[in-house]
Amino acid sequence: MLDSKVPAGPLAEKWSKHKFEMKLVNPANKRKFTIIVVGTGLAGASAAASLAELGYNVKTFCYQDSPRRAHSIAAQGGINAAKDYQNDGDSVFRLFYDTIKGGDYRAREANVYRLAEVSVNIIDQCVAQGVPFAREYGGLLDNRSFGGAQVSRTFYARGQTGQQLLLGAYSALNRQIQKGKVKSYTRHEMLDLVKIDGEARGIITRDLVTGKVEAHEGHAVLLCTGGYGNVFFLSTNAMGCNVTAAWRAHKRGAFFANPCYTQIHPTCIPVTGDHQSKLTLMSESLRNDGRVWVPKTIEMAEKLRKGELKPKDIKEDDRDYFLERKYPSFGNLVPRDVASRNAKEMVDEGRGVGKSGVAVFLDFAEAIQRLGKDVVEAKYGNLFDMYYQITDENPYEQPMRIYPAVHYTMGGVWVDYNLMTTVPGLYCLGEANFSDHGANRLGASALMQGLSDGYFVIPYTVGDYLAKIGNFNPVDKNNPAFEQTRKEVEERINKLLALKGSKTVDDIHKKLGHIMWEYCGMARTAEGLTKAKGLIQELRKEFWSDACVLGENEELNMSLEKAGRVADFLELGELMVVDALNRNESCGGHFRLESQTEEGEAKRDDEHYAYVSAWEYKGDEQPEVLHKEDLVFENVKLTQRSYK
Repeated sequence: MLDSKVPAGPLAEKWSKHKFEMKLVNPANKRKFTIIVVGTGLAGASAAASLAELGYNVKTFCYQDSPRRAHSIAAQGGINAAKDYQNDGDSVFRLFYDTIKGGDYRAREANVYRLAEVSVNIIDQCVAQGVPFAREYGGLLDNRSFGGAQVSRTFYARGQTGQQLLLGAYSALNRQIQKGKVKSYTRHEMLDLVKIDGEARGIITRDLVTGKVEAHEGHAVLLCTGGYGNVFFLSTNAMGCNVTAAWRAHKRGAFFANPCYTQIHPTCIPVTGDHQSKLTLMSESLRNDGRVWVPKTIEMAEKLRKGELKPKDIKEDDRDYFLERKYPSFGNLVPRDVASRNAKEMVDEGRGVGKSGVAVFLDFAEAIQRLGKDVVEAKYGNLFDMYYQITDENPYEQPMRIYPAVHYTMGGVWVDYNLMTTVPGLYCLGEANFSDHGANRLGASALMQGLSDGYFVIPYTVGDYLAKIGNFNPVDKNNPAFEQTRKEVEERINKLLALKGSKTVDDIHKKLGHIMWEYCGMARTAEGLTKAKGLIQELRKEFWSDACVLGENEELNMSLEKAGRVADFLELGELMVVDALNRNESCGGHFRLESQTEEGEAKRDDEHYAYVSAWEYKGDEQPEVLHKEDLVFENVKLTQRSYK
């Protein structure tokens, strides 16, 4: 049985009661413990800085050349918090409800409420760090709207919110590095987890510059390594983003939860050809003032694609503002999964725009006329410039072209209420875990979760674990488990380096991405998923028989790095397909064509699937075992989602 360790009592009192009941480590004993933090994005940097500030010894690891290059820096639109500065009816409970509903009732109530509860503290913390949030004329912090909410609760720093928040966490981390409480290992990639007597006591890393494989010991390990969207090859993630740390922990006993829950973001710059290595996000904040539309007829769309008409030639009466038409209450600010499926529907009907026909318009003409170009530029200028640099099209003069793309993964390592995995002493924070977003993340909630976990949750919960282990001695780095795990890592590296076939690793990765997008993307069927499972198994055999990995270990070897990550993606991809095949319902970002309402919306099956899928690794080429954590809803009523 999976024990979520959710505290008893009323929802609004669970976290405060739990904090009081948890054991504490006194200040003199904190300096006797060492905590390993893998990943230095918002979750990792905030956790490391907070734990070091408390007195723990911390080691941080990232594969980038600096902690500030973590992919959190790419987040654009904002961070949610239930401050109700706009006096428009927001509250902690409303943020909790919007998040549960947005996730299509597939998230754990207690975790989501805690997230909403501590959100109000995050903003104060970041303002104190100097994060330059946008402000109104009177000097108060400004808010804007995001999808899935009818209130304005999103704090933002123009279109650079992730960057500014990360700089705040990075400055706090640097302070602890300078004080000697944090030892920072850059250009180090975690390749395995070390367990002693069943508990996490260290990691094995590879120095990406020298190739040296090293063991690092600690009393607890925190995985803060982000999501696995790059299993699709093309995504909005940085090219280095991977699943390796989480997946290797999974193979050491950490259950992997809801892997099929992938978020497709509706406002991305469309694919232009096979030459691309990644896609670019256009912030959801643009949907505050941009209007999404396509021509009402296929004939007009064809003329647009051929260049016989320009967007401004399409009269207002000949435009279909389909989100405003279908969802009058939320309009263009429906949740991401709803907006994405509707954009796909327009393209499938033949009304897509652009040369490829695989795009819809995001139009700012009305906003510029209503607000003035200067106001629009002040709010979105850097995003408009980024779009212009990539497409050579001026969004002030013509509509942006957008289309859905893989962005975020709601699935991840299973954790209990304390953020501990099924391996004692191993914790997982931020996007790398599954806990807060259900089947669809609301916009501006990723930054909220990462900072919530790092600043306000893990400092309490990891202390409770350390207080109970009853041993203040350093972890024995001479324990045979370290040497054994290190040898297994080296054997895997040598196995990869022995591959001298005819296919590049990128070739294999692109094939995997095509299979995943085609059969496990925005729409899924039992037939397609079954086919995908077989294709991935064949592709994995092709990888291990015909891939080519160049160079040696004792050097900077990006070919080797990529090979290890793609090998893990090939295993994860099959589990995603298996999970999607098992969940014979539609919910949020998991849309099975066999399960939809008459209006084409996601149709849940609460009787059979109101649970978290937690998968247990049983060995190479062996089927994983499904464990179920039943979701109990005591504070919200399970209803068919409606944004009309």
